[in-house]
Amino acid sequence: MVELAFAQVGRRIEWRGEGVEETDVDAASGKIVVRIDPAYFRRTEVDLLIGDASKARQVLGWKPKRSFAQLVEEMVTSDLAEAKRDAAHGKRTI
Repeated sequence: MVELAFAQVGRRIEWRGEGVEETDVDAASGKIVVRIDPAYFRRTEVDLLIGDASKARQVLGWKPKRSFAQLVEEMVTSDLAEAKRDAAHGKRTI
């Protein structure tokens, strides 16, 4: 998801390290753009979460309207629009 989100704004990232020391670095500048913060871990963090919509497809005939990449694109577009609105109203954006 992180790679797709950064690609939406024309930035390529590289993963460095592992575990809680893993960071995401902007490939062009070398600047760290993502860092893991254990403060946001769930109390009962699990090693692996996998969603499986096959039962919804089989039983309900459900099909997603958007791919995962499209969903990320929509989220980034929305966040950018909100940041622009905030900036236009003098609100500080990150």
